[in-house]
Amino acid sequence: MRPFVKDVHAISILADTSIRNAIKIMDASTIGICIITGSDNEFLDIITDGDVRRAMLNELSFDASIKELHLLKRSIRQTSPITKDINESNDVLLQVMLELDLMHIPLLDQFGRAVDVALLSHLIEDKIPSVEAVVMAGGFGTRLRPLTENTPKPMLPVGNRPLMERTIEQLRASGVNDVNITTHYLPDQIIKHFGDGKDYGVKFNYIHEDKPLGTAGALKLIEKTAEHLLVVNGDILTNINYATMIEYHKNFKADLTIGVRKYEIDVPYGVVKTKNEKVKSLIEKPKYSFFVNAGIYLLNSSVVDHIPTNKRYDMTELIEKLVNNDYNVVSFPIREYWLDIGRIEDYAQAQEIVKRDFET
Repeated sequence: MRPFVKDVHAISILADTSIRNAIKIMDASTIGICIITGSDNEFLDIITDGDVRRAMLNELSFDASIKELHLLKRSIRQTSPITKDINESNDVLLQVMLELDLMHIPLLDQFGRAVDVALLSHLIEDKIPSVEAVVMAGGFGTRLRPLTENTPKPMLPVGNRPLMERTIEQLRASGVNDVNITTHYLPDQIIKHFGDGKDYGVKFNYIHEDKPLGTAGALKLIEKTAEHLLVVNGDILTNINYATMIEYHKNFKADLTIGVRKYEIDVPYGVVKTKNEKVKSLIEKPKYSFFVNAGIYLLNSSVVDHIPTNKRYDMTELIEKLVNNDYNVVSFPIREYWLDIGRIEDYAQAQEIVKRDFET
């Protein structure tokens, strides 16, 4: 099993490296981490994909240095990274990782240099939470008419194949192989195209809604066999690695995780703030940014108990209920490409994006 990581130098960076370049290194590796080293190669810290997404939530620019991300991480967690000696046994490593809920432990040599990284996924396979996906494919696609008059929205061609094929491909690449498909509008086209999913490397289970049940209501029809449900709206084009969302959800011990995307609005006028008749400030052409719901959710299967039976119920209602009852609902900022194909102009944009960046 040793070494866990064949080339630690390939994921090692100096503190003055930009977050943007660190992301490139993370994405190029299979484990999604970077090791921060000093000028003498001594270990300073480990940076994970989750750390980068928390930086997004704290408005830290990708052009900032890893040192700034390191300082932010320390201010939030206020703990030093857990490390172990390179000669530590796998049994001890596994025990520590399970007790402290860690996915990675840097392994150091006698000079304090990281020479390997212990990976929980390599030490115990069944520790990875079981996840089933749910693709919401029952919508009418009203805003995309006339394109959807005879074709369900997830089956619209984007590039050289239906949008839903791309969704399934992303799920399979992230290790999610059991996929539930909710259908209502023109379901036969979806079933005829995908069959049991075998040709796409997954197993399909079709959930037909006799009447529209909203973005959460159909979850009540699914037999709970997995620990978690990954719910994806059927009109999304993205290259997100869902495995990172699963790890993020686990690290935060979340009941429900919402995928969020930064949305910016440029106001083309000077914004005047007043108190009664008195002008307090004037901001010329400001830019406001918000995190918006990206239509991707990861929830513990027990959360489904809060959804009413045979009733239209949206995910926003479920989230509001959980938040009001002090459940742990967290946000997962999406840094990868993401587009909601809800309108004709979005569909046209998706064709251009796929032609430029997705097709080989």
